[in-house]
Amino acid sequence: MARPADRDRWLALALLLAVLALAYLLLLHPWWTAPMLQEQARIDGLLERDLRVRTQLAQADEVRQRLEEARAVLSTASGFMPEASSELATAALVQRLETVVSQASPGNKACAITNRVPQNRHQKDEQYPTVVVEVRLQCGTPELAAVLMALEGGTPRLFIEDFNILPTRRFVLGSNRTQGSGGIDVSFELVGYLRPAPAAAVAAAGVADAD
Repeated sequence: MARPADRDRWLALALLLAVLALAYLLLLHPWWTAPMLQEQARIDGLLERDLRVRTQLAQADEVRQRLEEARAVLSTASGFMPEASSELATAALVQRLETVVSQASPGNKACAITNRVPQNRHQKDEQYPTVVVEVRLQCGTPELAAVLMALEGGTPRLFIEDFNILPTRRFVLGSNRTQGSGGIDVSFELVGYLRPAPAAAVAAAGVADAD
């Protein structure tokens, strides 16, 4: 059994430790330890940011080289539409359609455009901006084949999507209102692609390298 003197010493030591812990929590920690921890976290954040900046600066020459390469590729790529805006590209797309149809059927005697509606589907985050025109044609079979081949086989590259075809018994074409048989009523989306900005091209190249 512990003697009263030993028990009193242990009790006094426990009280002293409790007082020291309370003093630390009330005085030392909020006024010294916590600010020092916050300062250390701020210093670590600045060091990490400095490392990122140094890494980016070290890659500046590589990024500049990629930008020049992307500009060179875009300047020679023939698949993109050369227009600088979607409005100009849409107008060029409609003109291309009219030219191809008139070449396949002079005077629109065997093939005619019955509807063409530009669609505004351009989004800011698109990697390759698109221009779309909804088209409806009434054509004979040979003329339709010639139109489709000319649209998809020329330069710049155009694409036909959402293609729908419906045979009709009779159709009316041209200014002379000539009627015929065996015509085809066709609807589709004519799609072209604008040149991406050089920065977007560099980003795309980076993604391709990562893959």
